[in-house]
Amino acid sequence: MKKIFYNSPLGQITILADDQAIYGLWFNKQKHFGGHYDLDTIEGDMTKQAAKAINWLDKYFAGQNPSCTGLVLNPDATAFQQKVYQTLVKVPSGETITYKELSNLIQAGHPHKNLSRAIGNAVSHNQLLLLIPCHRVIGSNGSLTGFAGGLDRKKELLKLEGALPNE
Repeated sequence: MKKIFYNSPLGQITILADDQAIYGLWFNKQKHFGGHYDLDTIEGDMTKQAAKAINWLDKYFAGQNPSCTGLVLNPDATAFQQKVYQTLVKVPSGETITYKELSNLIQAGHPHKNLSRAIGNAVSHNQLLLLIPCHRVIGSNGSLTGFAGGLDRKKELLKLEGALPNE
């Protein structure tokens, strides 16, 4: 596993990957930066999956809608978090989903006592920002709520995707 840095228009991004998979993609200094990984002890170097992530990021920040085909995403996540993430990757670019809608989709096959809190926790601990589009989750009233990368970035990402009008 190696780390590499990507300079995006919204700040530096750290990518954690090897030749087989991408394990993390974080805006530097965001909440939950690095997840469970000690990034200070991981060497920096390019890997096959990191190169694919950089290609994806270049297209994404150029305003394209790149496919994740060929990217192998492997976040360190519980089975429940994986279910949330599998649902999130189905939300198309340019669209949003509310926490309530997300809860309704998850609830069908996953009874959970405190479902809303569990979903919020899973979304906030997403280790693969942008690739697993947690920035597309909004409040039921349309408000831009919680994003580990910061609400200003969330707003800019949604504008870039066309989900919010440019002011």
